[in-house]
Amino acid sequence: MSFDPVELWHTMTPLAKGVAVLLIIMSVYSLTVAIERWIFFSKAKKQSLAFAKLVTLHLKQDKLQEAIDSSKKYKQSHLARVVSAGLYEFQHDVTSGSANIQGHDPIEAAERAIEREALMTTADMRKGLSGLATIGTTAPFIGLFGTVIGIINAFRGMAMTGSGGIAAVSTGIAEALVTTALGLFVAIPAVWLFNIFTNKIERFQVEMSNSASELIDYFIKRRGAGVNLSVRAS
Repeated sequence: MSFDPVELWHTMTPLAKGVAVLLIIMSVYSLTVAIERWIFFSKAKKQSLAFAKLVTLHLKQDKLQEAIDSSKKYKQSHLARVVSAGLYEFQHDVTSGSANIQGHDPIEAAERAIEREALMTTADMRKGLSGLATIGTTAPFIGLFGTVIGIINAFRGMAMTGSGGIAAVSTGIAEALVTTALGLFVAIPAVWLFNIFTNKIERFQVEMSNSASELIDYFIKRRGAGVNLSVRAS
C-alpha cells in the first residue's frame, strides 16, 4: 500500500474529500489571519514606542494641541488612540468652557473617553482571533468526522465483499485517518497562534492602562499647579 498523498486523494470518498477541502480552507484562513495580525501588532508596537517618546516631550512643555496632532502620525498605535482621546476630551472641555459648568469635571470626562477608546482599540485588536479559536476547537472534530465516515465505509465494503481480516480494511482505515491527521495539523497551529496573539493583546492592554493612568495624573498635577492648559496649548 502506498501512502502517497496524491494516491490517497484519488482513493478517498467524496465526503472525505469534502472534509479535507474544508480543513484546507480553514488552514488558509488561519494563516491569513496570522500574517495580518502579526503585521498589525508589529506596527502597533513600533508606532507606540515612537509616539510615547514624542508625546512625552510635548506634555512636558504643556503643549496639548501638539500632542494631539502627533497622534495623527501614528494611526496604528494603540497608545496614540487612547492618549489622544483623553487629550482631546480634556482640551475640548477646557477651551469650550465646559469645565466651568457645575458638576462637570474635565478630568473625569477625559477618563471616560480613554476607557471608551481603550475598549474600541481592544476590539480592533481581537479581529480574526475568534476565527482562530473556532478553528482550533472544531478542526479536530471535523477531521474525526471524516475518519468515522471513512471507517464506516471501510467496514461496509468488507461486509459487501464478504472478505475479512485487517488486510481487507487497512487501506480504507488508513485513508480515513488522513482526515484526523489533517484536522490536528490545522488545529494545533491555530491554538498556538490564538494564545500568542491573546498574550500580545494583554500586554497592549497593560500599556494602555499605564498610559491612561499617567495621563490622568498629568491632568491632576497641571490642575493642581494652576496651569491654564488651554492657553499653553495654543
